[in-house]
Amino acid sequence: MTDVSKSSTYAAAGVDLEAGDRAVELMKAKVASASRPEVVGGLGGFAGLFRLDVSKWRQPLLASSTDGVGTKVAIARQLDKHDTIGQDLVAMVVDDIVVCGAEPLYLQDYIACGKVVPEQIAAIVGGIADGCRMAGTALVGGETAEHPGLMSEDEYDVAACATGIVEADSVLGPERVRAGDVLIAMASSGFHSNGYSLVRKVIADTGLDLFATPEGLDRSLGEALLEPTRIYTLPLLELLKSTDVHAMCHVTGGGIPGNLPRVLPDGLSATVERSSWALPPVFSVIKEAGGIAREEMERAFNVGVGMLAAVPASAADGAVRQLTAAGIESWVCGQIAEADGAAVTTLVGDYRA
Repeated sequence: MTDVSKSSTYAAAGVDLEAGDRAVELMKAKVASASRPEVVGGLGGFAGLFRLDVSKWRQPLLASSTDGVGTKVAIARQLDKHDTIGQDLVAMVVDDIVVCGAEPLYLQDYIACGKVVPEQIAAIVGGIADGCRMAGTALVGGETAEHPGLMSEDEYDVAACATGIVEADSVLGPERVRAGDVLIAMASSGFHSNGYSLVRKVIADTGLDLFATPEGLDRSLGEALLEPTRIYTLPLLELLKSTDVHAMCHVTGGGIPGNLPRVLPDGLSATVERSSWALPPVFSVIKEAGGIAREEMERAFNVGVGMLAAVPASAADGAVRQLTAAGIESWVCGQIAEADGAAVTTLVGDYRA
């Protein structure tokens, strides 16, 4: 007779199928709320189905993007708060798609964890569903994988891939940018999902307390660092309908100096005026505690600007008004000019006090 206590089972190996089933049940309602009319079927199939009406498009191009949220998940684990990291994930993916002028249609997520805790997984996926609704993007499926022995029980990581669509003659990019264009800055909601390895090093080296409220903040440092990434997708899609936008830049890893040149052609340069905005308080806390040089801050973080758009000077005021009315603080922050050689970006002046 087999000794059941010593028999080989999936549960004994560390994979709890029942916990996975409970997580799916807990997340179903949230996932169902993040849909679009084109979605076929529901949660639980082997693949997500999306009915694309090609008659609406003349020369459609599909745009896709894959991303994660990096080590921001470590802050979420320390605070045991997991309901916003999903919004971060969606934002990092869909706003990479919208900058080429595309509308994100649907998204799938992937969660790897050491142990499935149903309530935790449901909170993460709930945040993903919330983010998808904010972006007008359908959540058509995903995968939660339990990796005992590879990850500790409290570890997890998240990733997602989304697909969007744009007319071939409407793709934004360097070839549309002109000397004389102005740059519109759109405020970030915080660090978004980049630079957290440096943030965590500063915290470890200086003893900053995630649960304390530093001078200049109105909440704990941990809460400020977990502020979910702003999703710009829907306001930007509306802006594209009314404004001659030449290019957009999602300010992620590498900051403004590392990302803005990606949407500029050779022979043009961008000047960004720091004096057009103030460094948000949470950035100042990390900067001062870590003794981080300004230039290093600008390479590692978005320093308060999560998105940039290049538009004709005549369209700038209207673009700022429209974005501000949509709830995104926006302002003119710089200009494009002719230059010799490869595209460069220069930040000038000092941040507003």
